[in-house]
Amino acid sequence: MANYKMKSNSSAKKRFKFTANGRIKRKKAHLRHNLTKSKSQSQKRNLRKGGYIAESQEHQIRALLPYG
Repeated sequence: MANYKMKSNSSAKKRFKFTANGRIKRKKAHLRHNLTKSKSQSQKRNLRKGGYIAESQEHQIRALLPYG
């Protein structure tokens, strides 16, 4: 009898990481283009820092990454 494994979502694997305490880390958006005039230096500096997924949406990411 074969033991089947679920597939992890490939795009989610590239975007999210799990912390030791079980939270889910993410990168912030808006740091890909228009980096010269439209955003201030402090805004760009704050975008470099990571963030966490909201607890209300963690179950959605865990469904995409069953072995995370």
